[in-house]
Amino acid sequence: MTDSNMSVESTFPRLARACATHVAVTILLAIFVLAVPTRAHAQTVVVLVSGEPITSMDVEQRSKLTALITHKAPSRQEVIQELIDEKLKIREGKKFGVDLTTSDIDGAYENMASRMRMNSDQLTKVLAAQGIRPDTLKQRLNAETAWSALVRGRYKQSLLVAEKDIQNAAASDTQPSQTESFEYQVRPVVLFVPKGSPPSAVEQRRKEAEILRSKIQSCDEAEGYFRAMRDGTIRDLIVKTSADLPGAYRETLDKTQIGRMTAPEVTKQGIEMVVLCDRKTTTADTPAKRAARDKIFAQKYEAKSKAYLDDLRKSAMIEYR
Repeated sequence: MTDSNMSVESTFPRLARACATHVAVTILLAIFVLAVPTRAHAQTVVVLVSGEPITSMDVEQRSKLTALITHKAPSRQEVIQELIDEKLKIREGKKFGVDLTTSDIDGAYENMASRMRMNSDQLTKVLAAQGIRPDTLKQRLNAETAWSALVRGRYKQSLLVAEKDIQNAAASDTQPSQTESFEYQVRPVVLFVPKGSPPSAVEQRRKEAEILRSKIQSCDEAEGYFRAMRDGTIRDLIVKTSADLPGAYRETLDKTQIGRMTAPEVTKQGIEMVVLCDRKTTTADTPAKRAARDKIFAQKYEAKSKAYLDDLRKSAMIEYR
């Protein structure tokens, strides 16, 4: 055997091993690519907003969230435009020092859950059931909270509502309950019912509440009764005006005699009532004036917000991919 043959024969095993290794790596790469097509596609950049990417995953997630909130499927372009606007809002907020912390955003998330009579974990589960990540909602809350603070702060003077405009807007409302404002001083009371109690136990507590309601004729009496109860309590005094209260609740308090309690209601804690400690007229906004003020302010805010955002869009670098 020649030296050249020996060289080829001795080299062949190394070439074979190298080829085998190359094939193995190729196969593994192919398997990896096939195993994660969705993830790779999910991270496709759809548009760049001043260098910040919006991915197809962002669009998909926001589409699901919008459909959940509005009960309508938004168009893809509507979703993309909303995400672009949010990038601009957050970016502009940071420019003027309006930059929400993680704690701020988590707080806004918890507040939203609370308004839906949930805690944050329960809200997360509701979103997860629809395939929505909590960060998708948090991103929206971040943008809207920062933007609201920015617009209100920068254009505070131009958003002021004149008293004359409020009076003119409220003049058409002639309902008696809307033209006079009262200040209500109330103390909530609770008769506790253990969680999981049978309906008979709830009904028994409701009857006890009715008996107390018939006896109590002042806030002082209510405090004496409920402070002495082991399975009941009376809350601290709350002061509200007519404009602060929902119409139905306001009407209930207007029909309740001072010192007496409202009808018992079954809640998660047990049986709840409210003692009306005082009711007196006030110069605060009537419900009609409050509604007019809020409406005019909302119109001013919307116009200023739209103009501001339009200017940001014109100056931003938006690159569609």
